[in-house]
Amino acid sequence: MGDTKDPFDAGARGILRQPRAVWATAGASVVAFMGIGLVDPILPSIASGLDATAGQVSLLFTSYFLITAIAMLVTGFVSSRIGGRRTLLLGLALVVVFAALSGTSNSVGELVGFRAGWGLGNALFVSTALAVIVGAAAGGSAAAILLYESALGLGMACGPLVGALLGDASWRYPFFGTAFLMAIGFLCITAFLKEQPKPARKTSLLDPIKALGHGGLASAAVSAFFYNYTFFTVLAFTPFVLDMTPYKSGAVFFAWGVLLAVFSVIVAPRMQERFGSLKVLGGSLVLLAVDVLVLGYGGHTAAIVCTILSGAFIGVNNTVYTELALGVSDAPRPVASAGYNFVRWFAAAAAPYFAPKIEEWSDIHIPFVVAAVTAVLGALVVVVRRKALAHDAEELEPVHGTEDGVTVFAN
Repeated sequence: MGDTKDPFDAGARGILRQPRAVWATAGASVVAFMGIGLVDPILPSIASGLDATAGQVSLLFTSYFLITAIAMLVTGFVSSRIGGRRTLLLGLALVVVFAALSGTSNSVGELVGFRAGWGLGNALFVSTALAVIVGAAAGGSAAAILLYESALGLGMACGPLVGALLGDASWRYPFFGTAFLMAIGFLCITAFLKEQPKPARKTSLLDPIKALGHGGLASAAVSAFFYNYTFFTVLAFTPFVLDMTPYKSGAVFFAWGVLLAVFSVIVAPRMQERFGSLKVLGGSLVLLAVDVLVLGYGGHTAAIVCTILSGAFIGVNNTVYTELALGVSDAPRPVASAGYNFVRWFAAAAAPYFAPKIEEWSDIHIPFVVAAVTAVLGALVVVVRRKALAHDAEELEPVHGTEDGVTVFAN
């Protein structure tokens, strides 16, 4: 046992020695993940600029993730037929077009529609990026996965910060900035990435749905559905509760993203190794429930602290959920991931829509009560379906890697 090597240590040593194709894909991945939280600090500014309500502006998340969820049934179908490189380029091209169009919007309806197109492009890109990085990387899959997870964490952390810096001048600039950066990513992948081998077997549109017939994968997806409702209540509704300038809100969510990255890449695997995946997941979900309750009922300072702290629990949950989804069934990883994400991203679409509605029907505290309840429901699914979630009726061992971009955000 003393000679056992941590694959993350081996991955860390080889992470910098990668070909240009890997760096090009990883760099574009950072920008792709930035797009998730980019609008967070500028939601109030968008509402003011387009004379829209909080509920209408929150639909930017709803349209984005609703299309992302549906696209999960399509991404494998497309990439198994046209190849990974072309799928990446198609996704990037769609993001460039729709991000730029988002910046030209003159109504919230137009912006919501353009974000939906952006979501389709992002789904095509991130669902393929990890497989491409693993295929092109030097130093084995551990280094490739660590690089991908680092891109995920960096993008989630920097998205709100970039949104705040550019959005302080105009809410339109973050969208134009994203289009510009993704255009650079498109050119880099065009220049440096060679076509990847196509899968031996083509994926059908129904394969992800069929994969959900496995009890363990279905349980992971249902639990993650409840968790994602909590996650995106924090991400999409909290900016209106904090009511801060774009700079200050961006700083809060930057700190949130840093914790998410650290706990996802570094802390979660070590906790899993010590306590086991299911115990870590159940405990983290309960702590997240407590955190969002305090966020909802505490003062302004408590809301800031709890928003940042939620990043730690979200980082742990993202990693563990993805490993459960990828390891609990015998389905190929891309197919299992697509089915899992098809279910859980619907909650990411629902939370931004329902949280403002619930506030209208009650008060500003109740959306966080609902979010706490959904986190607890996610934990209860883990407890009740423990045997189904354990591979071969035993606690899952951490696989030290996520496909949260496929999921992902894995993530």
